Amino acid sequence: MKTLLLFQNIGVWEVLIIAFVVLLIWGGKKIPELMKGLGKGVKSFKEGMNEVEKDLKDVEKDIKSEE
Repeated sequence: MKTLLLFQNIGVWEVLIIAFVVLLIWGGKKIPELMKGLGKGVKSFKEGMNEVEKDLKDVEKDIKSEE
């Protein structure tokens, strides 16, 4: 819970400074590649969660049909 309090006071200037540092570290050409990889990871995670939800619903239907 204490770690959540750490990020409560981040303002616009802090976000801009972090973005500038990231730009300096990886450069302008690498950032789109990093964001593309991040997007693919999020999409894969969502697909996995949807599959788990579908499997749970199927199991629930099977249990109800057995009763």
